Amino acid sequence: MSQIHIEEHVVAGPDSGPYALTSGLDGALWFTLVHSGQIGRMEPGAQPTLHQLDAKSGPTIIAAGPDGALWFTEYQAHRIGRITTKGAVTEFPLPEGCAPFGIAAGPDGALWFTETGADRIGRLTVKGQLTEFPLPVSGAFPSVITAGGDGALWFAMNQATAIGRIAVDGTVTVHPLPTEAAAPVGITAGPDGALWFVEIAAGQIGRITLDGKIEEFPLPDRSARPHAITSGADGALWFTEWGANRVGRITTRGEIQVHDLPTPGSEPHGIALGPDHAIWTALETGALARVTLR
Repeated sequence: MSQIHIEEHVVAGPDSGPYALTSGLDGALWFTLVHSGQIGRMEPGAQPTLHQLDAKSGPTIIAAGPDGALWFTEYQAHRIGRITTKGAVTEFPLPEGCAPFGIAAGPDGALWFTETGADRIGRLTVKGQLTEFPLPVSGAFPSVITAGGDGALWFAMNQATAIGRIAVDGTVTVHPLPTEAAAPVGITAGPDGALWFVEIAAGQIGRITLDGKIEEFPLPDRSARPHAITSGADGALWFTEWGANRVGRITTRGEIQVHDLPTPGSEPHGIALGPDHAIWTALETGALARVTLR
């Protein structure tokens, strides 16, 4: 079994809610603070800088954009935000009630995002031109979205218990999961060319190939509430267990290890590969955790 080392770095107060994070092209980690309405930047080993938005905007997922800036969803304010590496913020309003959540850069140079409250996938150019594509399922609650290796975007359909695929022309394909009420949330492109996702209600990690073949891998603790997943520099996938205060690692062969976080009740949410090639996870209690293999 691989041994890991975990360091926690406090970045905000306990009520600020670090939620998701990503690596920027400037060599820093960028993260959202969902409860305090802030975007944070931290170079590994340095103190964080926080950029204030509307305190009630609810920034959630953040992703590096094709223009070198960071793009994020404002779940409660129904907006897409853009922040440059110098801290300049631009916000793009969306239709009221759409509740954007996941966001990712697409192969077409645009940002693609999910609208949890409207059963739509949105596309926003870097100049702010918006296009929306309806899903063929009602009440799907599309959550995290990621670019696949096939030139399309793949997303978790939390309440529809399915994985969706949207081509850049807006064509949507729905792949139902074998496990009922699995509630997939996080999804990422894996090192094996497949998409890997977490089933928060079923306590499983899932894998779907580009042609739609699905495998599911039960976690040792089925009540762990896996929330987010990312590819690591070690050729494996790393995920958070929000309900069990752990981070986990799964190989592309389905071998699973889980590791307790040092601080009890830290509520790990987002997880990403950092600019230092370590795994970083956002702890809702106010810190970022750095995870390395020994």
